[in-house]
This record gives sequence, structure tokens and C-alpha cells, in this order.
Amino acid sequence: MTPPELDLVRGTLDLLVLKALSWGPMHGLAVVRWIEQTTRDELQVEEGALYPALHRMEEKGWLDADWGYTDQNRKAKFYRVTAKGRKHLAAEHERWARYTSVVGLVLAARKPGTAR
Repeated sequence: MTPPELDLVRGTLDLLVLKALSWGPMHGLAVVRWIEQTTRDELQVEEGALYPALHRMEEKGWLDADWGYTDQNRKAKFYRVTAKGRKHLAAEHERWARYTSVVGLVLAARKPGTAR
């Protein structure tokens, strides 16, 4: 039996993109590939979601971008995290760590009155 498909939880795409770009500038397709490789292909990011997110993050001042060329000599926009973006990434990382820890407590909870 194959495990159910994982969908991106609302609000996580920005976090994943910022983390991918924290390693250095990348173009959109490289960001998608990094997320897929890092999650062992458990998460798939659609281009229809990625590029609006990149533009939104650029508007918020979390990313800067410059045109350049890929390894295949194709023109592409390369994104990089700004200082404001790094600050947001750190805050979101902390928030998600707290959230997953608390959800873990709920999932590990036993019925009241049962032995631990």
C-alpha cells in the first residue's frame, strides 16, 4: 500500500522557498528541484504556485533577483534571500518548530487514566 500523497500545508511554501534560497541564489526550477530532492520527492511544487510565491516574496522585500544564465546556458531569473528575508525565515523556522512540537505532543498523547 502506498502512503497517501502529501500536499503542501497552507503557509509552508514561503518557508520552503526561503530555506532553499538560504544556501545561495537559485532560479525557480532549481528551487523546485531542491525541495523535491530534499523531501525525497514527497512534496511536489507546481510552477503555478512557485512563481507567484517568488514574486510575492520579492514584493515583500524577502528576495532580490537578477537575470543570469543556467548551467544549460538558458536565461533565468536568479533569486536570493535579503536580510529581511533571513529574519523572516528565522522567525518562521522557530514558529514551525514550536508548532510541530506541540502537534507531536497531541499525537503522542494517551487516553487519560491509561498507563504510560
